[in-house]
Amino acid sequence: MLRGMRGKPKMAIVGAGNFAAALAASLQRSGYEIEAVISRSRAASLKKARRLAAVVDAHAFTAIPRTLAAELIWFCVPDAQIAVAARAFAEKIEWKGRVALHSSGALTSDELAALRSRGAAVASVHPLMTFVRSSRPALAGVPFAVEGDAAAIRETRRVIKDLGGITHAIRKEDKAAYHAWGTFASPLLTALLATIERVAAVAGVNHKDARRRMIPILRQTLENYAAFGAPDGYSGPIIRGDVDTVRQHLRVLRALPEARAVYVALVRAALTNLPARNKSALKKILDSQPG
Repeated sequence: MLRGMRGKPKMAIVGAGNFAAALAASLQRSGYEIEAVISRSRAASLKKARRLAAVVDAHAFTAIPRTLAAELIWFCVPDAQIAVAARAFAEKIEWKGRVALHSSGALTSDELAALRSRGAAVASVHPLMTFVRSSRPALAGVPFAVEGDAAAIRETRRVIKDLGGITHAIRKEDKAAYHAWGTFASPLLTALLATIERVAAVAGVNHKDARRRMIPILRQTLENYAAFGAPDGYSGPIIRGDVDTVRQHLRVLRALPEARAVYVALVRAALTNLPARNKSALKKILDSQPG
């Protein structure tokens, strides 16, 4: 525990976006006092900060207050703004004895170097979870990738444990690959689902009905993956080596070149990473595709 910290540290959150809102709610439920929500001075940003502050019994500010008592300051701002905010705040308060965190998945704790040089213990703390405007998922069970100064990591582990999350150490040099993994797991998966809706339209199914009718198979696919892993949770024409079916798919997907490109890329990935019959014949079909 850093000097001056007793029990659960008082918190301040910089930013009031989707993750900040979910984090603040989870911290409050876990018994943490949130002193301040700090945002930019733009009207829309300040409005969100005031709304969030009201929910968690905090005060909203457009700059870090010189009277701030919070021992842990958590930066929940876009990646490009982390170092900018750190530099802007560096001389506003005394940082020695405080912890500063940011939650970028791709960037390291060095983004907070301006605060480290002023005596703060710093770390990057990224939850492997998706946060959208209309949802505030609980953080219980969520894995957090953590790297940074030993003192900051020690405090962060306590906080994550109180949130019900799970701490995983990560090396600085692995963060970009880690974030690419997370991007595949959620936003690119959503992009795939949007592409699937386009294919459903070719079959005469509108996007709203497609989403509703896909849910059972999507859920079972995830359940199969969770229970059995990818090779044993996998079904369909590729594992069966159904060459004629794949050929028909490629024919109808000529109407959607982008979807066909996704289809070809995913079939190639399946042939590389998953069991399949007639691999050579399927690869020959893919190699004959334009582009």
